[in-house]
Amino acid sequence: MASNHEEVILLGKWASPFSNRVDLALKLKGVPYKYSEEDLANKSADLLRYNPVHKKVPVLVHNGNPLPESLIIVEYIDETWKNNPLLPRDPYERALARFWSKTLDDKILPAIWNACWSDENGREKAVEEALEALKILQEALKDKKFFGGESIGLVDIAANFIGYWVAILQEIAGLELLTIEKFPKLYKWSQEFINHPVIKEGLPPRDELFAFFQASAKK
Repeated sequence: MASNHEEVILLGKWASPFSNRVDLALKLKGVPYKYSEEDLANKSADLLRYNPVHKKVPVLVHNGNPLPESLIIVEYIDETWKNNPLLPRDPYERALARFWSKTLDDKILPAIWNACWSDENGREKAVEEALEALKILQEALKDKKFFGGESIGLVDIAANFIGYWVAILQEIAGLELLTIEKFPKLYKWSQEFINHPVIKEGLPPRDELFAFFQASAKK
């Protein structure tokens, strides 16, 4: 168990779902931390020093030790602070959670992102791929309340983009991807997720996020 006399700093970007994963994990664990907002157009000396390889957020700095990549950070948080476990104890279930988290980043998130930002020429194919990706994710959820079962786990945190960002992006893009009609179980999960008291407190304000991505869409 980590001691209370610690320095935990998160270098992040408020609108990034990847930064937000770390925010949510720290909040679920009740870990006090200092947040440092990064301007990615003018990267800070700390970011370049702590993440010289990718120069990206998020970066967690724990007692001076930096760690990049959101999913790696979330697992590190889970192993360092043992309360409210985010990964199952069973080795097979743990491996499955890692598989789905990685699948979200490698396959599901890119498909949805592409659909929301695609031009008219590639939109139909991009939307088809996004719907297929959501179908795969809904099948993984089965009949559970959360991907982690009765409580929020690694996969739920990894799917924060699906639970919160997608509704905003599809509205801006004029698409219907994640709807109660198309994906009832996944939609229900998204509502459970964003209304969880800790998650609700840890998500960026919807109107600000909407304005941020709407401005990006016009560029």
